[in-house]
This record gives sequence, C-alpha cells and structure tokens, in this order.
Amino acid sequence: MNHYSRWGIPFVISAPSGAGKTSICKEVRSIIPNLAYSVSYTTRPIRKGEKESEDYFFVSPEVFEDMINEGRFLEWAQVHGHYYGTSKDIVLDKIKHGLDCLLDIDTCGAKNLKKIFPDGIFVFIVAPSFHELKSRLSKRQTEDYEQIRIRTEKAFAEIQAFEEYQYLIINRDFSQAVEELKSIIIAERCKTLRRRPLIREILRS
Repeated sequence: MNHYSRWGIPFVISAPSGAGKTSICKEVRSIIPNLAYSVSYTTRPIRKGEKESEDYFFVSPEVFEDMINEGRFLEWAQVHGHYYGTSKDIVLDKIKHGLDCLLDIDTCGAKNLKKIFPDGIFVFIVAPSFHELKSRLSKRQTEDYEQIRIRTEKAFAEIQAFEEYQYLIINRDFSQAVEELKSIIIAERCKTLRRRPLIREILRS
C-alpha cells in the first residue's frame, strides 16, 4: 500500500494479439513496487507455461455466465470464441486501498472501463509492423494459420482505436517498451494532483 492516503491509479493496457503486451506488463510488474495486477477470468484453455490465478483464472463457460448474471465483472467480452472478464471485486479492492493496478484489457473492454474510470490512464501497445505481428504470433505456436489470419485482421481494426488512449508504445525493442511503460507509470504517480495528500502531510509535519 502507498504510504499516504489516495486511491490507486488504474493503468489500462491494450494491444492486438502478438504485440507483446503480456510480457511487457509482467516485466514492469517485477520492477515497479506497489503495482498490483488484475488477473482476468477466461474460458479459453490454459496455454503451456501459464499458471492458474497468476496469468488468468480459468473457468468453464457455465461458471463465467453465472458470474455475468451476478454482476461480478467490470467488463467482459467474447473474443475469438472465448469469454474474458475483469473482476469488479478484485480491481476495486486494490484501488480503494491505494494500490495502482495494471489491467490487461482489449480495446472494447477499455472503452467500457473509460466510463467507470474516467481518470484512469490508458496505454496502447503495437508491434512495429503487421509482418512482425504475424511473425510473433507464429512463434507462439498457439494458433494455426487460420487463427493467425483472424487475429491479424482483428489487429487492423483494433489499431484504429489508438487515439482513444493517452499513451502509445511501439514495441520495436522489448527493453525500450518496458522502459516506456515504466516511465509512464512513474510520471503519472508524480503528478501534482495525485500527490496533494503527501504535500498536506509535509505541511503538517
């Protein structure tokens, strides 16, 4: 928890499949202190190397639909035939307790979260070219040719939304992309508006 009283900042990170968003977020979380992460729920099968409750909460479509009906998601969507959703309780609990929170969200979900968190920070990550995007998707070996084609077409549509975000990271180099996201988070934490409670503490001391 932060050492002075304030609500945490929701950092909403979006990117087309293959842009490197998950890896960048994971690296930044290992570097920056007091940065929480919203683990999403999904109905897609677990991939090699992923861990339950660390990468996602993997649930059945029936369980997910029950959670929708119970109003337990801040946002949810069906993407590539599978459900994905952001837990309302998990995110709000972290933010109310002063923890800044990274949210790995697609463009549709980000649009919904803008209504809930109008003061949130929205960051878009893209690969430097569609050729590079296809290459990264192929190297993952988690999708066949047709799935890669569908994801690439979807990426073209998603990139059109880049102007709805305050920040844009072009992931040409992984280390540079990590540094840029880290810099965004640090700069936002240092804004005068967010540090007013700290100044009041200083003035009272």
